[in-house]
Amino acid sequence: MKIAIIGQKGIPSISGGVEKHVEDLSVRLVQAGHQVFAYTRPNYTNKNLTEHKGVQLISLPSVSTKSLDAITHTFRACLDVAKRDVDVIHFHSIGPSSLIWLVKLLKPGVPVVATFHCEDDRHQKWGFFARTYLKFGKFMTCRVADKTIVVSKNLKDLTIKKYGRVPEYIPNGVGVAKKAVAHDIKYFGLKKGNYILAVSRLVKHKGLQHLIKAFKHVKTDKKLVIVGGSAHTDKFVKQLKDLAAGDPRIIFTGAQSGEIINEFYSNAYLFVQPSESEGMSIALLEAMSHGLATLVSDIPENREVISYTGYTFKNKNVADLLGKLNGLLRNSEMVREMGEMQKKRVQQEYNWEAIVAKTQNVYQQVAAQKKIVKVPVRSVRKLKFAEKFFSLFF
Repeated sequence: MKIAIIGQKGIPSISGGVEKHVEDLSVRLVQAGHQVFAYTRPNYTNKNLTEHKGVQLISLPSVSTKSLDAITHTFRACLDVAKRDVDVIHFHSIGPSSLIWLVKLLKPGVPVVATFHCEDDRHQKWGFFARTYLKFGKFMTCRVADKTIVVSKNLKDLTIKKYGRVPEYIPNGVGVAKKAVAHDIKYFGLKKGNYILAVSRLVKHKGLQHLIKAFKHVKTDKKLVIVGGSAHTDKFVKQLKDLAAGDPRIIFTGAQSGEIINEFYSNAYLFVQPSESEGMSIALLEAMSHGLATLVSDIPENREVISYTGYTFKNKNVADLLGKLNGLLRNSEMVREMGEMQKKRVQQEYNWEAIVAKTQNVYQQVAAQKKIVKVPVRSVRKLKFAEKFFSLFF
């Protein structure tokens, strides 16, 4: 099949759970014999990169601001995909999925699949207008797409109750972890077992402020390492760093990828995820795949992933988080054993072989239900004019 994937910033993944998911999925779809086109943004992926492990990359410009980056890029992608011979169009995230209607208008008959990753409209970084628009995107994802995929059981329940539609549950996946010795992380003064790790975009709903407040009262020689960068949230990043000021044990590394992120996971003592809301965290899955014990906020999305294998604290409760941190720092053997249990869980429940097979089944089902309609030549000319007109603005 020929599959177009829209909504991600780009691949290969530098940061972001959706980007990691799309990279892992698209590469494996190519390995399964499909032809995959993935749209990329030049502010994330080098525009001269046209292929990644068999996935064909299509770079299109966008208005690179907090509010317009995703939607302007998706608009260009919708115009572009209308000219291409594809069998399935797969949207990721509710923001980009707000333009499903446009693809259906321009590419009638081609099935549209949408993956519901997270309730982005609940995130505190967005204002009223943006949240309202994202709610519209959620409606398009759950009601207008030919098939909706959800990455968590919590989102499945939400889709059924609110939109009256049964989606396909296909979780995020994680590969087999490759253990790495501490090498490049020594630059940050780190060695095996001497730090607690958090990997996240530095945005308010990830709850890192609660973790920093708790850790400042922990009596330990271990460090707290926060891996991640701004997501158009520079003001909040400054607030986090001001909050951490005066405690040299707290280290901000900025966004990291490649081999060094593997080192961070491989050598940490404990992984902490204090998020106030999630879809299904790939960072959490990565930590578990490394046999790294986890301490997470008790939101449903986190509890679903760890099940009986990890530790939780009350969401936003700094005192409870502090108490759990102190307890786990005093019991290294319990931490080690729980990490091994979590490794086994992700291998059983979140393996990519099953995820790719389920995704292919969705594609085959929607393709069988729809007959592809060729776009008339006159419509293609109109699309080219629209692209030229839109390009005048950036």
